[in-house]
Amino acid sequence: MDAQFWDMKWQKNQIGFHLSAVNPLLVKYFPILELKEGARIFVPLCGKTLDIHWLLQRGMKVVGVELSQIAVEQLFSELGITPQISQVASNMLCFKAENLSIFVGDIFALSRALLGCVQAIYDRAALVALPPAMRITYAEHLIDISGKVEQLLVTLGYDQSCIAGPPFSVTQQDIQRYYGADYAITCWDNTSVAGGLKGGVPATESVWLLKPE
Repeated sequence: MDAQFWDMKWQKNQIGFHLSAVNPLLVKYFPILELKEGARIFVPLCGKTLDIHWLLQRGMKVVGVELSQIAVEQLFSELGITPQISQVASNMLCFKAENLSIFVGDIFALSRALLGCVQAIYDRAALVALPPAMRITYAEHLIDISGKVEQLLVTLGYDQSCIAGPPFSVTQQDIQRYYGADYAITCWDNTSVAGGLKGGVPATESVWLLKPE
């Protein structure tokens, strides 16, 4: 992970990737996970997403990981929560409050022991943030540290030759290659992105349910 790249984005407030509202696809499709109140859900590369606010309001316990400490500090500030901060590894902090734990550091340094037990993964911003060369390693790591729990995955599809990522385009074939050996993969939605990406490049946002096999 290019920590310097992402930290600079947050320092300069170049966070066009941060949505100013809860992702409507999360609201629409979260029920397909069939999680009970109090379930613990993992949000990789979470930033300060408002999706976390929504999940907490639905009675979920949320655990995330994020490279930028600035993003995590802003998340807790906007929630109106004062976290307890601890050094959980040489290269990892944990910001913790009731029902919310966010690790600050590289996701590849996050172990299964640190993460703890989770019932599901919500990946809206992680897979699409990674260049192709890193994605198989990411998928394998995610499966390992989570214990291969089910996933609600949101991806973007567009002509990658038109603009450079991130966010990167991820195809159905890509998802099958990363996760097909471990999950049954179902596409629940394909929605055109209003206004396109970065100057109007046509794009589609897709929702996938990954069920362990």
